[in-house]
Order: sequence, then C-alpha cells, then structure tokens
Amino acid sequence: MAIRPATPADLPLLQDIERAAGELFRPFGMPEIADDEPPALDELERFLQAGHAWVAEDDVTGRVVAYLIGEPVDGAFHIEQVTVHPDAGRRGVGRALIAYAAERARDEDLAALTLTTFTEVPWNAPYYERLGFRVLAGPELTPGLRKIRAIEAEHGLDRWPRVCMRRNSD
Repeated sequence: MAIRPATPADLPLLQDIERAAGELFRPFGMPEIADDEPPALDELERFLQAGHAWVAEDDVTGRVVAYLIGEPVDGAFHIEQVTVHPDAGRRGVGRALIAYAAERARDEDLAALTLTTFTEVPWNAPYYERLGFRVLAGPELTPGLRKIRAIEAEHGLDRWPRVCMRRNSD
C-alpha cells in the first residue's frame, strides 16, 4: 500500500469511498449516517490545497482505497475524516493513514492528533483506543474542539454517543 498526497482527480473517488463505507453504519441503526452525503468537492479541495489530504492506494491495482483529511486545530492535527473502502478493510490501511498523518503533524510541530468519533461503533472509538487515542473529558476540550463538536451537534450527529479523542503525534 502506498500513501500519497491526494490530487484533484482523486476527489470524486473519495466521495465514492465515503458512500461505500457509510453503508457499514446501517446495521448499527444509523441509516442517517449511511445516507449522508460525502464531503462536497469544494470542501475536499480545501483540504487538498492546504496539503492535508492523503490517499492510500492498493499495491496490486493502484486503486485509491482510503483517504484521510484534516487540519491544525489548537496546536494539534485534527483528523476530520479517515475512511477506508469496505473492500480494503481490516488490512491496516486506516492505521497506516493515521501513522502518516502523525508524521506530517510532527513535521508541522503539532504535538498531537485529535478526532471526534462515535463511541458505540467498533471501528470508531474502540478502534482509535487501540491506536493509542484517549477520550478527552469536557474540561480538556480546546476551543476549536468545542466548536467542532457544536457543528457536529447542529448536523444531528449527537443522536448517537460521540467523543473527542487525542493521541500524541510521537
């Protein structure tokens, strides 16, 4: 598997990956997540232009099978989205993308990675805990993370339990 910066030609593929991965939420009683539209092309382009959009390619086919986008928030690199196509799941692709993001965060002198995620979905909070992330208590939330959580709540994501998590980038 190769990880590289995303290109403009990749952006529609990222939307396809997001749609396919969204289907995994349906059996967990989360059809709204499964039916949610992926990030818009202009939003993905913003991450790409900032140098914070990366893709993983399958070694055999060269096909883009996963992506990660994020941005600096309050001294940490905030992972906005990391998504692996279900056909490439359980092969360490997400773990590799997160490790790559941690390297880029160190390059930018960012001390940690942060993300927000669902607590009761196996490939969300339980998975990130296995990767060294820890749940942040309310007082630990930075202003930027509080703003992200407020936006998520406005979009209805608080219908299901969610948390902010953090891991040192080293």
